[in-house]
Amino acid sequence: MRFLASPANLDEVSAALQGEGWALIPSGLLFERLHADATQADALHTSWSDLPPDAHLRDGGHYRFRRHSCFVLDTARSELQQTPHRAHWQPVTYNALHGGFERWFEPVDAGVCAHPMWQALLTQLGGLLARLKPTPSWYIEAHQFRVDTTGGIGRPTPEGAHRDGVDFVAVLMLERHAIKGGETRVFEAQGPHGVRFTLEQPWSTLLLDDERVIHESTPIQPLGEHGWRDTLVLTFRRGGFQGP
Repeated sequence: MRFLASPANLDEVSAALQGEGWALIPSGLLFERLHADATQADALHTSWSDLPPDAHLRDGGHYRFRRHSCFVLDTARSELQQTPHRAHWQPVTYNALHGGFERWFEPVDAGVCAHPMWQALLTQLGGLLARLKPTPSWYIEAHQFRVDTTGGIGRPTPEGAHRDGVDFVAVLMLERHAIKGGETRVFEAQGPHGVRFTLEQPWSTLLLDDERVIHESTPIQPLGEHGWRDTLVLTFRRGGFQGP
């Protein structure tokens, strides 16, 4: 598994994802694809300051805040529809800590879901991924996360290195505020090789082929009194949402 140079275009992104099982999209390339800019991105990001606590953490922590909503993308028509609100569910084979039961979170704010950049993001990423794994529809789960340093430490992936039981995962880094740590680690699911790096650029995007790689992020600690790490995680699955 190689650490690849920053791609110049989305064809290089697709080639990296196909070859290595993961790829990075720099924010400038993402904004170009979405016909968006940093001003629109900043406006969308403001909603991360209004995330309710994650009430399902089984390690006893109080460091994670989140919202969750689901969508279906018709890849032929590039039409995105939000589904009725539903629980997030994973089998214990993919999430030993939080799998096996329904987790209900507050939905993503309606204004966020209707935002042109949000709509373009889900549609354009879905179209890019459908070039690698053709499918009539993507079943997309969107997770807004803020992990903070309440108690001195925050854990972006308390379940450890894992797969999500989907086809693709997109992790978008929105902000790192007064923290250290939060290193991203991507490893072959069926091999010994991996890479380690830190997502720092706002709106830089990590794409993962969930069938081929496992991933995790290391804990964060504050550089001052209080810090946090904001991300948007999107999962793309063929055939339907995961459920009991």
